[in-house]
This record gives sequence, structure tokens and C-alpha cells, in this order.
Amino acid sequence: MQVAILGLGRMGMNMARRLLRGGHRVVAWNRTPAKVEEIAAEGAQGAGSLEEAVELLTPPRAVWLMLPAGTVTDETIVRLAKILSPGDCILEGGNSFYRDDIRRRDLLEHLGISYLDVGVSGGIWGLAEGYCLMVGGDPDEFRRMEPLFKTLAPEGGYLHCGGTGAGHFVKMVHNGIEYGMMAAYGEGFSILKASPYGEELNLAEVSALWNRGSVVRSWLLELAGAAFGRDPELALIQGYVEDSGEGRWTLQQAIDTGVPAPVIAAALFQRFRSRLEDSFGDKVLAALRNEFGGHAVAHAGEPRKSDVAGAGGIRPAAADTKAGE
Repeated sequence: MQVAILGLGRMGMNMARRLLRGGHRVVAWNRTPAKVEEIAAEGAQGAGSLEEAVELLTPPRAVWLMLPAGTVTDETIVRLAKILSPGDCILEGGNSFYRDDIRRRDLLEHLGISYLDVGVSGGIWGLAEGYCLMVGGDPDEFRRMEPLFKTLAPEGGYLHCGGTGAGHFVKMVHNGIEYGMMAAYGEGFSILKASPYGEELNLAEVSALWNRGSVVRSWLLELAGAAFGRDPELALIQGYVEDSGEGRWTLQQAIDTGVPAPVIAAALFQRFRSRLEDSFGDKVLAALRNEFGGHAVAHAGEPRKSDVAGAGGIRPAAADTKAGE
């Protein structure tokens, strides 16, 4: 199948690679030409503009966006609406708010352009392990794009979740759960570290142990072990933890529907607190985000972001958030 990947960041680049390895024809565009050249050297067709990316595809086209959520994605969709044709399909894989999907569908629907929202999880490991894909939109369009999903996901790793917005809604709640899991690991390792046995405990070994038959085993725990293996004290990073919006949206949804979510709420507020002071638990969270998603960390010795973030260091989530986790 042919597809254009627009946005070659941490997730988009590896998704393009996985699609190429699966035998698909990939057209690639990015605002940074160097990344286009990089993937072109691996077999993709590079495009110098959105217009060229569209022209290189044969109708009906599939155009997959892996761009920062918010303004950048909205502006790109408006531009695509002017150059795509009836029968084409836009797949939006960023960390978008599900209500934005409904608005975008309404914009495109009268032009005959289909829209699928695709929540993507897998981080920087997706190239090798595959991506978990949560898809919302028209079921016929889902089936038409299914060859792409089959290539990108591991077996059983994609699902049509419902109508427009359902994919990003499920991904939003997924990330809210992720906040709580990461916070629990951070607290647990902090308790171990501060205990009378903290000096003799090897946290990388504890992580490996818990992943052998324990009820708390998980991929996140594997990543924690990898981080401890490289830096047992996590001394090289600051315990400063960003949030990209999904936790806030999940908590707001819980409030709107009267569903108690104290764990996710506490985990989100913990991230806010991390911007005020350093702690070992927050170092664990920062290390985990770096491990699974390649998210930047503040290194020890650098000025804390809270020093330049304004009063208290608490800032609202950025209007634009990066695609994927």
C-alpha cells in the first residue's frame, strides 16, 4: 500500500521505517529536510513540500500525520484540505484531544475526504516491537487502511475503537493510566532507596526480579531496570517531569462524568510538584519517560526548568504536544 508520512520525529521516522520494511511505498515529508534525506536513503520517496507529497501519491491517497498536536496539526490539515481529493484519507497519529477530531472530521467530510484518528503507543521501541494503535472513525475507512495497521502493530495490536475521536479518547485514558503506574513505581523505588537496606539493594536487580512472575511485572519495570543499570543513583538527570496534556484531559473527563480517579489525579499533581524540587521518585519518572519515549531529560548540574518557568515553575501544558508518547 502507498502512504505519505508527514512528520519524521521520534515516532514518525520509525513508523516510516517499519512500513518500508513491510513492503509499503512511503512518501515522507518533514519541516527539517535532513530527516527527509535520511529516510529517502532507506527507500522512501522524499517530498520537499506538502504539495509534492500529495502529488507523489496515486489517488485514493492515504496521508498519515505524526506532527505536534494542536496548532501545527490543525494548520496542516487545513492546507491538506485544499490539495487532497474526494476519496483521500487523513490519518492523524499525534496526541490530539478527541474533540478536535470531531471538528476536523466536520471540516473534511463535506469535501469527501475521510479522517481517522489513531492513538499510537510504543515510543522509540515501536520500530522493533510494533505500535499499539487505537483507531477512531468510519469502519469502512478503517478496513481500507488496515494493511498499514497490520504492518505497524504486533499481532493483536490494533483496534477500531468506535466513531471519530474514539481512538484518541482511548489513547488519552491509556496515558492517564500510564501516569498512575509510573508514579507508583517511582514511590516504591523511593521507599526502597530510603530504607535501612537502601545502600545494599541493587535496584536494577530488584526490577529484574519483579519481572519474573511478580504481579507488578511490566514493560515499564523493564525500562526502570535498564535506567538503573546505566545510572544506579539516577544522578545524571533531574527529577523534573513534564506532562503533554493527556493526563489533564483524562482527569477533566473524569470530572465531567463524575468518575472518581484519585490515582491519576495524584500522579498528575505529582508531575506538577516535580517542577518545584528534586526527588529520587521523580528521577525514576523522568528516566522512564526517556526510556520508553526518548523524551528529553534535564541533566544534573543544568538549571532546573522551574528556575525559568515563572512563578512556582508550574506551567500549563503546551498548546502543541509532540506526536506519540
